[in-house]
Amino acid sequence: MFNKKDEASSPDSGPNEPPAKRPDMKSKAPSILSADLTVHGSLVSDGEVQLDGNVEGDVRASALTIGEDATVVGEVVAESVTIRGKVKGSVRARQVQLTATARMEGDIIHSTLAVESGAYFDGHCKRSSDPMAGGKSHDKSKTASAPLPFSGGASSPKPVAASGGETAAARS
Repeated sequence: MFNKKDEASSPDSGPNEPPAKRPDMKSKAPSILSADLTVHGSLVSDGEVQLDGNVEGDVRASALTIGEDATVVGEVVAESVTIRGKVKGSVRARQVQLTATARMEGDIIHSTLAVESGAYFDGHCKRSSDPMAGGKSHDKSKTASAPLPFSGGASSPKPVAASGGETAAARS
């Protein structure tokens, strides 16, 4: 009597239920690294990670929450990052949130950035339409190949026209 009602109300109890549904449910639960855990090396996850311990290395995830007592020394790459603790290194993410308890020392490349009052941020931030693409070496090569704004020697700089033609100063 009660078994039939319980079986009918349970979505997982049907005999024709495909076993593929279980991994979907598992992937929605975040991976939690507790406060007493210290990792020396990189972490990579396709899912959500909640970090309450310490990591000395790079962290990559789809969504990352860095807890108030957590510390990351290395690069952070994720779709979404919420920083409540300490990060010493660069962050590349589409969405970055620095809460009031955050202490961020490094550069942030982002699509969306939110900084709460009280957050500590020491570094540069740069908006990018695709912050997940590229890396440090990509940015350096882009800067190294940039054209110089002036032509000529240091003693007599001659401005170069933006259209490629000569300016009045260059003709004289």
